[in-house]
Amino acid sequence: MRGEASGPQHDWLDDDAGPVVRPYTVTGGRVRPVTGGFDLMAFVLAAPGAASSPDAAHLQPEHRAILTMAEDPVSVAELAAGLNQVVGVVRVLLGDLLAAGLVAMHEPSTAAHFPEDDVLQAVVNGLRAL
Repeated sequence: MRGEASGPQHDWLDDDAGPVVRPYTVTGGRVRPVTGGFDLMAFVLAAPGAASSPDAAHLQPEHRAILTMAEDPVSVAELAAGLNQVVGVVRVLLGDLLAAGLVAMHEPSTAAHFPEDDVLQAVVNGLRAL
């Protein structure tokens, strides 16, 4: 039998489960952010004083946790891992914060990381010649 903790006990909840909240309840059933696409490698930075602003008082605990984690630049993937939430939920929450002006997003430049097509073709040709 489980510990003698007070409150209702459920057969489907054990001591290791922790708080069980379905992702759709965190987002109010929303599956897409109100704004933005949020690449996994995009960096999020909270606006100065956002966590203590009057706007933050009405936010969910997950929103406030994002603001706290994003006091220094952090990627969307790191936020999802740190919050123990799926990326889709974090993207919806980030959309709320971005729409409220509480965070800024910095998308990585994808074009700067890929070599030109002729360089890739030269590499392929060199490998074929081996």
